[in-house]
Amino acid sequence: MMSDFLIIVALVVIGAFFWQLRQMAETSRVFAEQACNKQKVQLLSIAMINARPSIGGHTGLCWKAQFMFEFSTDGLNQYQAHIGMHGKKIQKINWPIFPEPEWHDAPMAKGKFGGCGSGGGCNSGKCR
Repeated sequence: MMSDFLIIVALVVIGAFFWQLRQMAETSRVFAEQACNKQKVQLLSIAMINARPSIGGHTGLCWKAQFMFEFSTDGLNQYQAHIGMHGKKIQKINWPIFPEPEWHDAPMAKGKFGGCGSGGGCNSGKCR
C-alpha cells in the first residue's frame, strides 16, 4: 500500500521535471528566434547540451540547463551560440565573434543559399 503511493509520487515528480524541461526548451527556442532576428542572422537549429537539477527558482527545485543554437550569417557558414537557463529564466547568452550578415533580409531567407538582396538578384519576385 505504501509502496504504491511512493511509486505514484515518484512518477508524478519525474513527470513534473520532464514537463519543466520541455517548457525550458520551448522558452529557449523562442528566445533564440528573437535574438537571431535582432542580430539579423538565420537560426538553423537549437538543442539542449546539458541539464542538471538545481535549487532555486519559484518552486524550490528546478533545472539548470544549457542550450546550443546554430545560426548563419550568409547561408553558407554556420556558427554556434549558447544560452544558459536557470529554471524558466534566461541567465546569459554567449555569442561567438562572427562577421556582419551580408544579406539585408537574412531572417526572411528561410534557408535558401544566397537569399534575396545578395547582389545575385531575385528577379522572379518570389522572395518578397
